[in-house]
Amino acid sequence: MKTVVLIVAAVVAIVLLVALAWAWTPDRPVAELKARYTNGPEDFRDIAGIRLHLRDQGPHDAPAVILLHGFGASLHTWEPWAASLAEQFRVISFDLPGGGLSGQDPAGDYSDPRSLEILAGLMDELELDRASVVGNSLGGRIAWRFAAEFPERVERLVLIAPDGFASPGFEYGVAPKVPAVLRLMRHALPRSVLRMNLQAAYADPTALSEPVVERYHDLLRAPGNRDALLDRMGQVMLEPPEPLLARIQAPTLLVWGEQDAMVPFTNAADYLAALPDARLVSFEDLGHVPHEEAPAQSLPPVREFLSERTS
Repeated sequence: MKTVVLIVAAVVAIVLLVALAWAWTPDRPVAELKARYTNGPEDFRDIAGIRLHLRDQGPHDAPAVILLHGFGASLHTWEPWAASLAEQFRVISFDLPGGGLSGQDPAGDYSDPRSLEILAGLMDELELDRASVVGNSLGGRIAWRFAAEFPERVERLVLIAPDGFASPGFEYGVAPKVPAVLRLMRHALPRSVLRMNLQAAYADPTALSEPVVERYHDLLRAPGNRDALLDRMGQVMLEPPEPLLARIQAPTLLVWGEQDAMVPFTNAADYLAALPDARLVSFEDLGHVPHEEAPAQSLPPVREFLSERTS
């Protein structure tokens, strides 16, 4: 009997070691990631105490548009849109701390007020008094909060499936508890598991390409990014959005995929009711990231809306 127990224990240990070896996901060297995902040192600026990774495209004398990515993403999520918009606008995109290649915030602060400080600092650095601001998900929440706090600096506002209303796991005035299983991603982030999570953002999972999965996987493995994302998640402190939304002066376009499995399409009605000047464009066959899933389909109404400021 003792021999059987020892054999079973040995088999279990071997299985666990194999599983650990399969799942173990170390960081990737920053130099390698910069060589692959930046254009060079000119892509970095010191903003609000952070070495911010950004891209500044298009004519600098054109109306400015700032693009804010969602949780776990990077400025690369905007590239299909940015390349096209840069024909007409000055297009600025950047990695929020803990996303892409901006690295961790030395202050360890990933709260919304800190994000607003960084965005304002970026505009100051680029000598932009005003800009149109576009944000997806987390970036959408930062965008509308910035428009509420600094109405004089926002020309037009585009919110793509924005976060901000309470939902399961996120209550007003209460920091969420980060599930223990998510904390495991500090050490284990198999590409196949990441793919399954990314597919949830698409209405059509087959639209998620291998190069996009590889990019997300690489940049999540930038040193410190996984810790920063967990810290950001634990520092979310939502407040009832209606009073803030009511302060927004900028004309607003809501963009939503009706198959969104992450921020429900029904939230669009809440935003329309709370915003002083808003309209909605929805796509019945798209999910949470229409700018990635179907850029050619989702961009035209956004371009038309942004162009109204110069017509």
